[in-house]
Amino acid sequence: MIGFGSIGRGTLPLIQRHFDFDPARLFVVEPRPDALLRSLADDGTIRLVEDAVTPENLCGLLGPLLTEGEGQGFCVNLSVDTSSLDIMKYCREIGVLYIDTVVEPWLGFYFDDAADNSSRTNYALRETVRTEKQANPGGTTAVSCCGANPGMVSWFVKQGLVDLVKDLGLDFVKPAPEDREGWARLMQKAGVKGVHIAERDTQRSKAPKTPDVFENTWSVEGFIAEGLQPSELGWGTHETWMPGNAHEHAAGCKAAIWLDQPGAATRVRTWCPTPGAQYGFLVTHNEAISISDFFTARDDSGAVEYRPTCHYAYHPCDNAVLSLHEMFGQAGKPQSELHVMDEHELQDGIDELGVLLYGHAKNAFWYGSQLSVEETRAIAPYQNATGLQVTSAVLAGMVWALENPVAGIVEADEMDYRRCLEIQLPYLGPVKGYYTDWTPLAGRPGMFPEDIDEHDPWQFRNVLVHD
Repeated sequence: MIGFGSIGRGTLPLIQRHFDFDPARLFVVEPRPDALLRSLADDGTIRLVEDAVTPENLCGLLGPLLTEGEGQGFCVNLSVDTSSLDIMKYCREIGVLYIDTVVEPWLGFYFDDAADNSSRTNYALRETVRTEKQANPGGTTAVSCCGANPGMVSWFVKQGLVDLVKDLGLDFVKPAPEDREGWARLMQKAGVKGVHIAERDTQRSKAPKTPDVFENTWSVEGFIAEGLQPSELGWGTHETWMPGNAHEHAAGCKAAIWLDQPGAATRVRTWCPTPGAQYGFLVTHNEAISISDFFTARDDSGAVEYRPTCHYAYHPCDNAVLSLHEMFGQAGKPQSELHVMDEHELQDGIDELGVLLYGHAKNAFWYGSQLSVEETRAIAPYQNATGLQVTSAVLAGMVWALENPVAGIVEADEMDYRRCLEIQLPYLGPVKGYYTDWTPLAGRPGMFPEDIDEHDPWQFRNVLVHD
């Protein structure tokens, strides 16, 4: 395991619970070990390698750890500031299984003043993995971007679509389509215009937010990095308007656009079952691109015939919202301390994370997990509800990789959603679907004139909050 932050802490006990392996070969590579990791090393639970993975030491550091003894190694990459692609390529070269939760770059990528915004996008990062996959198909399995989101939400999209199609009464014989084309045509047939990765984190801290501390329920470094990347989204074929600061990509799958503004300063209108209508931040995520790409239908000439819009619509916990306001208020300078609130610091609340499939005959359908911190404490150690949604997806991805060891490089969209959810569901709390008649036009234009599209409620023009 590379990295032992909030997700590493939570993933380790799930690995120990579900897999048979030689404990003497369980290495954790972490340059800044905390008290828990040191205690696990002291009692022999893990073997600690107190070092950082760099471009210079990658092969020399990881090679011996992944090939010692008999059997096949498995690299679980849960780190920041290390190149997912470079580690993945090395693992495949030496026949080692691999999984990560994000396409992470080497240190400096997110805040490179010399780079233009297009090259700082998740689209650009994902394209590097797609290029490697096309150049070297097949081979040892490497699962790219398999956490809660990206990851689990791609399985939710498929399950939600299957449920929606049945409720719409459409012809649907097989348990699920067998390929990308089949899934894209099914979504097109259902009339889905787009998907919000609609999340509301209501976990409450026992203490008020501390000034000059960025508090969150998951990796603060990760949230700040992606929050300051350009906002980006998968761009659907039903859209008739594009923001003035939006840009299309010149190369690659061309399934997404990006905006010349940070994602954590971009708000969108969305809906979750518990709060109802809410604002979310349009923070860039890999799944916004991969879902739109996966569900793209083309005609015989190869031209795009159908594609859904897809983007993150994230309302973090209250302390994280206050932390964002504080950070942006001080000209984007991060706080002096970055702190992930663990399960003991949280009083109550849930992480309601799902997918809102919208624009069809039933208007909108949310399908997802409503996991509470109270239930999390009862079923898994060292994590809050947000963490368990991620770590259980890593677990599911590892099982799938072990069962499909020569699948090459894959994203969550390409995996068997039924098998992955079968593994993950015991850790997700209530997993339910909800229909809603809410649209982004609800209560508008109200007392102030707005430039909206009243004929099609689900245009991005109506979803985006225009400051």
